[in-house]
Amino acid sequence: MKTVLVTGLIGSGKSSLCSVLSRRGYPVYDSDSRTKALYECVPGLKERIEETLGVPFRELAVIFTDAGKREALEALVYPLVIEDFRRFALESGAPTVVFESAVACAKPIFRDIFDLTVLVRADWPVRQQRHPGAAERNALQTEPESPDYIIENNSDLAALEAEADKMIEKLNL
Repeated sequence: MKTVLVTGLIGSGKSSLCSVLSRRGYPVYDSDSRTKALYECVPGLKERIEETLGVPFRELAVIFTDAGKREALEALVYPLVIEDFRRFALESGAPTVVFESAVACAKPIFRDIFDLTVLVRADWPVRQQRHPGAAERNALQTEPESPDYIIENNSDLAALEAEADKMIEKLNL
């Protein structure tokens, strides 16, 4: 089974590309929504987070301004995300599975999880227009140094779909 990381800075179009890939039949693991689901379904996780971070769970957004709390949260949650992704991939039975994340490429714990990395890029004004919160979160994200494929996504959905098809062919997905 091939595992493909789709990554890119906020507002670049990762989710749009993953929607295209999903419509093409590829199982897509949306790490943001799956992580939120883990908060709800893993017994005691919220309480461990509150204890570790020293803040109520409802104030979890503090991780965007406090690197120490962000790293503590990641240490608790990322092993669960990896376990959940592996289960998702196995249960899919698909030859290729996609993992969508803005940050996995920069986190050592994810280093050996993916066979291929696809970087979605868009110019800053485009990203700001697509996601009004881009400025506050942009500094928390990095692009991978050597992605296997790059999609420039400054146009419309039809252009993105065409780029997705080129990527599928080129990477033999």
